[in-house]
Amino acid sequence: MTMFTSRKTLCALAVTSALIGAMPVMAQEQGNNEEDKKTKGLERIEVTARKTVESIQEVPVAVTSIGAMELMEKGISVLTEVQQFSPNTTLQTSRGTNSTLTAFIRGVGQQDPLWGYEPGVGIYIDDVYIARPQGAVLDLLDVQRIEILRGPQGTLYGKNTIGGAVKYVTKPMSGGTEFKVQGTVGSYGQRDAKVTGQIPLVEDTLFLGFGYANLNRDGFGEFLVAPAGEDRENYNKDLQAYRLTLEYQPMDDLFMRLSYDRTDDKSNAKGGYRLLPSIVTDAPVPDSVFDSYTSLPTWNEVELEGISLMINWDASDNLSLKYIGSSREGYSPTNIDFDNTPAKVFDVPAFYDDENTSHELQANYQGENYSLVSGLYYYDGESCGHFDAILGILGQSLGAPGLTREVIGCNNSKSWAAYTQASIDITRQLSLTLGARYTDEEKEAWVGNGLIFDNVYPEDGWVDGYDRPGNPGDELVPRVLGTDTDGDGVLDAPKSESWNQFSPRIGLEFQATPDVMLFASYSQGFKSGTFNPRATVNEPAADPEIVDSIEVGMKADLSDTVRTNVTIFSLDHKDRQYIGIVPDPDDPSALNQYLDNVATSTAKGLEAEVTYAASESLTLNMAFGYLNGEIKENNAIPPLLGLANTPEITLNLAADYVLDTDIGSFVFNANYYMRDDYRLFETSDLLTQDQYGIVNMSVTWESLDGKWFGGLHGKNLTNEEYLVGGYDFVGIAEDGSYIPGLGGDLTLIGYYGDPRTVSLTFGYRF
Repeated sequence: MTMFTSRKTLCALAVTSALIGAMPVMAQEQGNNEEDKKTKGLERIEVTARKTVESIQEVPVAVTSIGAMELMEKGISVLTEVQQFSPNTTLQTSRGTNSTLTAFIRGVGQQDPLWGYEPGVGIYIDDVYIARPQGAVLDLLDVQRIEILRGPQGTLYGKNTIGGAVKYVTKPMSGGTEFKVQGTVGSYGQRDAKVTGQIPLVEDTLFLGFGYANLNRDGFGEFLVAPAGEDRENYNKDLQAYRLTLEYQPMDDLFMRLSYDRTDDKSNAKGGYRLLPSIVTDAPVPDSVFDSYTSLPTWNEVELEGISLMINWDASDNLSLKYIGSSREGYSPTNIDFDNTPAKVFDVPAFYDDENTSHELQANYQGENYSLVSGLYYYDGESCGHFDAILGILGQSLGAPGLTREVIGCNNSKSWAAYTQASIDITRQLSLTLGARYTDEEKEAWVGNGLIFDNVYPEDGWVDGYDRPGNPGDELVPRVLGTDTDGDGVLDAPKSESWNQFSPRIGLEFQATPDVMLFASYSQGFKSGTFNPRATVNEPAADPEIVDSIEVGMKADLSDTVRTNVTIFSLDHKDRQYIGIVPDPDDPSALNQYLDNVATSTAKGLEAEVTYAASESLTLNMAFGYLNGEIKENNAIPPLLGLANTPEITLNLAADYVLDTDIGSFVFNANYYMRDDYRLFETSDLLTQDQYGIVNMSVTWESLDGKWFGGLHGKNLTNEEYLVGGYDFVGIAEDGSYIPGLGGDLTLIGYYGDPRTVSLTFGYRF
């Protein structure tokens, strides 16, 4: 852990240059050797980045795909671990929870998970959009592959993919009855059980699939002080996930899938590490970065549920039609102790409540020298929430029983879109990609915000014996953002705003040889406009954010054993939504502080993914990312200092070795993952992480008949401590000393990635 930025290193760049330069030479040498015929070569990797099945080497998009076998061999069990294998990618658990996602790709994302703020990286399960970050840290169950698409995906995927998209693709069913059960035990009392399988109800026609996971782990640390009767485990895990799938294929050209999933996460609220001792109460800096203090209950819940329907009809040899419909809802009550002390300095009990439905109709057409992907999309979502910022110590100093800033509200969205993207063969080697998407969106929002001179919680019984004032459902604070429909001075309806957006894409692809493709593209994406969910006055909406991106790349199988995919990119991120000073059109002397489009940033970089099949048994992989970000327009309050959660360099070096024996096949793998230094917040340098690297090693085994399997996985073996989130409600005086912030304490808090863990998995399938 560190609070100050370290000196840059060029070591990773040198390693990358050496690998890219040396591997083709090694391949050429092997090409002249008879032993080369014995190598297993490069596998074909299929993805659906362009909403049709293609080889990853034929897709002119920067995309990383990690298949089910690789996920199992590396012991990857949760979505955030995938960031190691995709350059310039950040997928981390947000601050005080175990399942809220912070996602950034190429310096573009969204830090604040509050309702109303839209993500910058889209998350999809079988092409169904996951609208909110709560619960988006998915535990991998019955997965076929994970795809990470880098750069704006506005044409095919629509709004809120200005950084990129992450796709979770589940396994289709075929054949006979299958059943797999596995158990895992490990460090910190880890004890996981997973059961998946399929049952053919009608042979080769109707299948029922199922999956269940029960994931448990003790805390990495503890709450050193907590209210009486509360569970003191910190960074623990207590999660159950369910999935049911019905697949029906009455004929070769018609396929239907009905899926249901549910997640119940009852892991404790996560306590942060105090980087400074409290000046308000007895809360010194703990010995362990995973220890904390709290005055709130430690319980936390995330309840997610969804159902989706996919129908695919191959209408002819050239035309296929697909419908995807979904309905999802989530409810997340949580306790976030911002100050992490035993006193009510800055406590935030809250809940998030959201639901959405979507419908998409796709048409894919394959012509003689062109292909076309097109569709219509409709989305209707409601995102609501309630938080109470309890400043009890401050309230008592003012002579009141307590003090609470209560904020409630909803931010609802309806949108429809039409899109098309064509790939046209100009010659046998040269092709042109033209795409466009038109989106029409309407947002409605209302906000209630006010002070209550008492310590207030969202619901009755939130803490033992608590009765909330008034009747259930009563609003204790006035509405400050909305519409007065009858002129009585009371905001009695939501405020609304609408936007329409045209998102183009144009690209050229040149197939230099059957194994080498060069491409260049321009694409645009947008993040939805929104209303300030923390508004204190009836302020206007902020317009959408826009990202324009240019990419130039190469996808090359330089031999049967060497694959090198390289992309150079440059992006402009305009109209970024931050609090800024906005002139009042009715009073030129008034300067209001509203959520508005007040900043612009740029990023330029390079991404390289290299695979070298050194022999039939040994495969080497490298994923390297370089990014140089800069703030161009800066009218935010406080001003932006740089990009958040975006290291200048990311590097992953991995090796896999396969050993076949008389008792089965063993796969040994190891990887080293390095992230350069980065800041956690764009507006502060108080929380930064120095460059760090983690080492992971695994060995997996599968019996000769394929029924038995196991794995031993060691992660973060050097036990690195590294920040992934935090809070910084503290100031700096001219002499360098700290100044108390909101709540009157020195609140500088860090949240950390997982420590060293070792786990053993054993399973059986038939």
